Amino acid sequence: YSATKAGVIGFTKALAKESARFGVRVNAVAPGPIDTPMVRAADAFGEIGQRMVQGMIDSTAMKRLGEPDEVAAAIAYLASDEAGYVTGETVGVSGGLGMM
Repeated sequence: YSATKAGVIGFTKALAKESARFGVRVNAVAPGPIDTPMVRAADAFGEIGQRMVQGMIDSTAMKRLGEPDEVAAAIAYLASDEAGYVTGETVGVSGGLGMM
């Protein structure tokens, strides 16, 4: 997982560098633990699944799961004209997961 994530970040930077001269911006979004049906399906595994979800929550500075709309908002920003000078960046939408 870590190697793949590093590869995506490196690819984002390399592609941004190559495409910037054409006015093309390239960015990535790195979500943390998000409240999705897949995460909530862990409850089906009883106490083990509940501990897994709680572990995800505890791993964030904000002590909660993110919402899909919060990830969508970051993507909408990066796709907007307001982000016209943003390229080669990876935006973490993780509730502070990287700080822990």
